[in-house]
Amino acid sequence: MAQLNVNGKTVTVDAEPATPLLWVLRENLGLTGTKYGCGIAACGACMVHVGGKPAYACRTTLAAAGGAPVVTIEAMSTDRVGRAVQDAWVRNDVVQCGYCQSGQVMAATALLKAKRNPTDRDIDEAMSANLCRCGTYQRIRTAVKDAAKALG
Repeated sequence: MAQLNVNGKTVTVDAEPATPLLWVLRENLGLTGTKYGCGIAACGACMVHVGGKPAYACRTTLAAAGGAPVVTIEAMSTDRVGRAVQDAWVRNDVVQCGYCQSGQVMAATALLKAKRNPTDRDIDEAMSANLCRCGTYQRIRTAVKDAAKALG
């Protein structure tokens, strides 16, 4: 049994310390917004925040998460920056298939929390950890700028 702080709530999970956080979130806690994409930390579909930093949930173990707070896409609607990013995604019609979008939103939120007025280069670097098979990269960049503007 391990305790974990997920989306501001302390939860107890019955999982081995070496279990990837992705499976703890999806299977033990029913938080299915975090997606399995590649399993090798190459696509970003599983991105969450651990201790305020973006992390690949497929490669971060339960033990590695330790006592750090874990935030998933399910909490973004109640986070000021996360909500601004989600609203910008809708305004700019970013989503096509949608599979990668929870990871994209998590990466964009982390960027805007660290840098309120990112340059194109900042956006490209921060979002390079996330792949979009539909190729909506221009809309993603536009939406990140739109969210930054909305946040003031």
